[in-house]
Amino acid sequence: MGVLIIVLVVLALAGLVLLAMSLRNVQQYEKGVVFRFGRLLPDIRGPGLRVIRPIGDRMQKVSVQTQVLGIPPQGSITADNVTLTVDAVVYFRVTDPVKALVNVRDYPSAVSQIAQTSLRAVIGRADLDTLLSDRDHINSELKKVMDAPTEEPWGLRIERVEIKDIALPESMMRSMSKQAEAERERRARVIAADGEFQASQRLSDAAATMADTPGALQLRLLQTVVDVSAEKNSTLVMPFPVEMLRFFERQSRETDDDTPARRSVPLPGRAAHPGDHELPEVPAIPGLVVPAAPPVPAAPPVPVAFVPPVEPVGPVVPALHLSGERVGFGGGRIGERIGAPVAGRAAVARERRDNWPTQTGPDQERDATPAAG
Repeated sequence: MGVLIIVLVVLALAGLVLLAMSLRNVQQYEKGVVFRFGRLLPDIRGPGLRVIRPIGDRMQKVSVQTQVLGIPPQGSITADNVTLTVDAVVYFRVTDPVKALVNVRDYPSAVSQIAQTSLRAVIGRADLDTLLSDRDHINSELKKVMDAPTEEPWGLRIERVEIKDIALPESMMRSMSKQAEAERERRARVIAADGEFQASQRLSDAAATMADTPGALQLRLLQTVVDVSAEKNSTLVMPFPVEMLRFFERQSRETDDDTPARRSVPLPGRAAHPGDHELPEVPAIPGLVVPAAPPVPAAPPVPVAFVPPVEPVGPVVPALHLSGERVGFGGGRIGERIGAPVAGRAAVARERRDNWPTQTGPDQERDATPAAG
């Protein structure tokens, strides 16, 4: 009796163990794939409590939730030869659990690798401007590239691919900032020029209106004077009418047009020199014969006279002691002939001129002695 009870207890425990081994709980976001002795069963177990054979059956649960996979930064070269680093993120989910388990091993890792290669391929076909400005087009193209090898063979659907960040070189960032600054400066200049154009049009319309009504210009002038005087200035500036200046300019132009032109006629017997002032040309009179002028005789040479230096006006300055110099053939000395021991500069100069040439020295004195006797 005791042995029978023990056997029953053992059988009950064995039954409980087998029942526990055959029961599987599948969550709502999961799908159960059962393999019996390694062979895939066609039935896919849905969410809930499912029973399988405790011996020979093995169930694998596959999540059908959308998974997020980050792509590490990838260095690539764009179509216009710009080196940059791009990282992205991939959103995918399993649509066929059987293909995800049978056709590919570790499908998250496979999706990561194909996302990296597809990202480099897509960036290599696009230029930098498209990559920065048309990000949606790059994302859609990247999704198409990744859908081809993953959806049909692996049972995975790429729901979304987005580029997170684009790292540019420092030199390229400086160049882009200069380009943006130049573009904004160009827009500012265009806007300012447009404003000047519109203002000129309005001023032209106002000028036309004032031209039709002369009193409007006078009223505008008075308004300007009032505006200037409102600042409590001690000086009042009155604008000078431009029409008056134009009147004077027109009168001076008419006066210049009425003046007859004159022709430069060289004087008879004198050649024209480049430095002479030329007169306006005189119109030729038909029938008028101009007789030839007689030749002008050459002027005699003008003798050059020696002009003595003028004695400066002021206090009397002692003259140089030149009385020891002999002048002329008589042997007289300078200063003795004018009755003074010391001669002035003017007297010495006159005496030298009157007794030219001047001879000094013992030989001249010896030659001059017979002439004096």
